[in-house]
Amino acid sequence: MSDLPLIGITMGDPAGIGPEIIVKALVDKYIYGLCRPVVLGDPEIISSAMLRYHQKLTLHIISNSSKVSSTPGKMNLMAGSSLQAGSILPGKPEVEGGRAMVDYIVRAVDMTRKGELDAMVTCPISKTLMHQAGYAYEGHTQLISHLTDTHDYVMMLAGERLRVALVTIHCPLKEVPALLDQDLVHKTIIITAKALRDDFGFERPRLAVAALNPHAGESGLFGSEEEEIIGPAVGRARDEGYHVVGPFPADTLFHKAASGQFEAVVAMYHDQGLIPLKLLHFSDAVNVTLGLPIIRTSVDHGTSYDIAGNGQADDSSLKAAITMAASMAKNRQTQVE
Repeated sequence: MSDLPLIGITMGDPAGIGPEIIVKALVDKYIYGLCRPVVLGDPEIISSAMLRYHQKLTLHIISNSSKVSSTPGKMNLMAGSSLQAGSILPGKPEVEGGRAMVDYIVRAVDMTRKGELDAMVTCPISKTLMHQAGYAYEGHTQLISHLTDTHDYVMMLAGERLRVALVTIHCPLKEVPALLDQDLVHKTIIITAKALRDDFGFERPRLAVAALNPHAGESGLFGSEEEEIIGPAVGRARDEGYHVVGPFPADTLFHKAASGQFEAVVAMYHDQGLIPLKLLHFSDAVNVTLGLPIIRTSVDHGTSYDIAGNGQADDSSLKAAITMAASMAKNRQTQVE
């Protein structure tokens, strides 16, 4: 068991569904066959979640990762906060909880960078609450990229049938054309291809790139981005030895990718890629940040304050994120060997 990867799981916002999905996921013995999970969170909140959701777990509070237990049913927890019982209720976010949720992330990044953890998995946070707590980042990804001093990174959403990497992420749709340039598209292709090889274990991954415009621009009739930006970026990557094709019209491309013709699709903007992804993987998709010096996966959903506390939260995405993190950790170790 000691050779299984150590995976840190940050609790997210204490008022969200993070505590619930953690106790539900870690009651599953299957997880302990893949990795040695360590929760970075709050003992009181996790203990309350165990009782509220009737999960038969024993809390094993540890001070460092060398004390991890590999016994199923024994939850390893490193206390990252000492919130008072009853001070933060499900569905009722508080600034104190916002500071705590960021502290869990900062500690997990530090431990992973030092090699005390092999990977980190993040439960959902509130961007608004993070700002209220004094951290002016767009979200998890931007905070972690800052903490790891990473400037070039890619957001990928992944499931069993479809993986999608995004060139642009959270921006107004009207700004997307102006944000695109050859270097940005090329960089996204290269980071994605390298991650598919090193982290996902594909020896020569096949990538397809989506067009921005309908019919891939129809030879300039519906837009020039394909001929001036996306096509040349694909050509550069192909000349460098990467197996990448496109740009293809998005309305047919995702069907081909989901059928197994490509290991991943590079999409130009958020909804272009995530609508088909979530159609196929609404419950079990994983958000993974490519290009980091550490491994970070995340659930692909928010804090869900509207259902927090009522026992309805689905832990499928967290289980998938843990499974993917463990697999990526093993693949990276193979690369080192």
